[in-house]
Amino acid sequence: MNRLNTLLRAASSAAIILSSSLLTVQASSHREAPLISNDPLADNTDLYAFRSPDDPNTITIIANYVPMQLPQGGPNYYSFGQNVRYEIHVDNDASTVGDDIIYRFTFTRTNQDPTTFFDIRLGQENGKTNYILERSIDGGSSFQTVISNGVVPPPNVGTRSITGAAGLNTTYATLFTNAINTASSGEQVFCGSVDDPFYVDLAGAFDVGDLPRQFGTPKDNLACLNVSAIVIKVPISTLQKSGLDVSMAANILDSDFVVGIWASASRQEVRTLNTDGTTGYTGNWIQVSRIGMPLTNEVVIPIGSKDKWNSLSPYSEDPNMDEYFCNPELGLYMDNSLFGGAVPALAPLRIQRNSLQAFDFGNTHDGLWPIRATNGGAGTALDTNLFGNYLLRQGKPRSVDLLPIFYTGVPNLAPYQLATGKGGNPLAVGKPFINNFLPTFGDMLRLNMAVPPTPRNDPAFSSDGLIAAAVAGLTDPLYNTGASLQFIPNMDGFPNGRRLEDDVTRIELQAVGGVALAAIGLWYDDYTAGGPNPVTANLVNVLSYSTGVENNDTTFNDVFPYVQMPWSGTSACGGQAVAYTQPEVLLPSDGSVGLSENVTGSNSLLQASPNPLTDRTTISLSLSARADVLVAVYSVQGKTIEVLQNGPLSAGQHQLTWNAGTIAKGTYLVKASDSQGRLLQAIKLLKN
Repeated sequence: MNRLNTLLRAASSAAIILSSSLLTVQASSHREAPLISNDPLADNTDLYAFRSPDDPNTITIIANYVPMQLPQGGPNYYSFGQNVRYEIHVDNDASTVGDDIIYRFTFTRTNQDPTTFFDIRLGQENGKTNYILERSIDGGSSFQTVISNGVVPPPNVGTRSITGAAGLNTTYATLFTNAINTASSGEQVFCGSVDDPFYVDLAGAFDVGDLPRQFGTPKDNLACLNVSAIVIKVPISTLQKSGLDVSMAANILDSDFVVGIWASASRQEVRTLNTDGTTGYTGNWIQVSRIGMPLTNEVVIPIGSKDKWNSLSPYSEDPNMDEYFCNPELGLYMDNSLFGGAVPALAPLRIQRNSLQAFDFGNTHDGLWPIRATNGGAGTALDTNLFGNYLLRQGKPRSVDLLPIFYTGVPNLAPYQLATGKGGNPLAVGKPFINNFLPTFGDMLRLNMAVPPTPRNDPAFSSDGLIAAAVAGLTDPLYNTGASLQFIPNMDGFPNGRRLEDDVTRIELQAVGGVALAAIGLWYDDYTAGGPNPVTANLVNVLSYSTGVENNDTTFNDVFPYVQMPWSGTSACGGQAVAYTQPEVLLPSDGSVGLSENVTGSNSLLQASPNPLTDRTTISLSLSARADVLVAVYSVQGKTIEVLQNGPLSAGQHQLTWNAGTIAKGTYLVKASDSQGRLLQAIKLLKN
């Protein structure tokens, strides 16, 4: 309800087994294609790319594999495959063919004590995993080893195995931190199991689009499950095609700073099962999994084409598959003249059938095709002398928005600018808000590295990504009084890259419903051309749409590798998926705090560094089990200064960043309390 109220206020303002030469290909994401579901070690689940929130001169790329890991899944716990090539691909120059940069990871596993069935015992690890990282900067012609013996932390088996004397006698936070490596080429790298950062009601989605659920309670079906993550933080100058630092960008939408990123897994084409229980692999390496844009193969590509789609690269897409973007299946369920009535959950996302009383974007209708005959898009990206022949297709209405969003990126050209400043003409020049156009036709996650990151503690930060930026650019007086280029919060959000927090399921469903068309001035059917207020009931319905699951089941960290430590099989979650519920709001209560609270202790739950405070202070919080926690800073009189954390946290070490530069000199307290308001610990802070 709070989110809806905010919107309304803004509106009013290689195969597993192959015989001889028979090649079988597989597909990617959370078990969404027939063949890859049998090969989880090679299964891409998600891909993220964003400017690092604490190091904005770098880009962090996260490629996740091995879906739906039960934390208690012993004795053979999850890890990376030994006979799989995991690769992250970067295209930074459309004038060159194929990849420009490739990061290749290969993993090995060893048993330090094969005499026990335990994974960890007496300081020894079975399934101990290491990796080699190779980098190519010539499109794969040659590779250089930049990490020769990377360490993967062991599975988070449980307290006795990790912290106990019969186990490794350390903390998992220490193992996690010690697994961060620095490549000889300058990249920071982490590989290991983490909490799955993706959140979605998979059961509802695949129950004929029942999002939010009309039958049952919405659930994050990835809650309390882990995934194997490859995280790499790369200087922008390494990824930029001419080696330029971001400070040299012409502006925040500089086209020369756009990159396309995709990830893959490959296997050798022949696997041999030997009679002694070993397995041999021979032959060429064959791509068996890939991912670029989230959910492409999951909800856009139909099941009969998923395996073929995943055998291709972004540079060899099948043009026949354009149809799935130009006439998306989901569009059938957002149209009352087709099957919309049978899928009531998607009712807020109804397709525009008569936008501006002229344009029909229903499946198989013409969309903006009618303007092509007279080159009505002259001077814009729709000019038939530019991209008009590609973007305007008869009977393929979504060739003008969904196809470029997924397969080329969106240029900073009319009409792909906000309606702000257009004077009611959707084809006119408007307010720029995106430019991630990289004219390599293919599914990649495209990111303009010149766009500044939105601070995670900014009140305007939103999991709605670019949709939130568009709403602000259309309705917020800070941004809608002119059409000049300016930074709008969340311009760095999906689909301009993908941040961990971005709700990509909701954003992509809203996009299918036509929200991008509305943003550029092709308003919903209940708006009369020339009317005073284009923020109509239909548009508000789209903006306020929710899948029922809007948050990950735990927090994200504000320091590398940003993802959260993996769930333990003996943690409060117990490795079992739980129903998603909105975390209880733990309101700080002003009152007498006083210095008689526990402000010291040798085994501190809370620590502050530095203390005395500086402008940037880190509050460290250690939890032995998952809990709802309130962490807030108070004056010694009990007045709340700032809330740093309010909601669920997993077991382990957490770091909360606080900017204390604006507070007066004096003594303060930081308190941690549980969901019942019981004090866990308070420590004293000094500002000199």
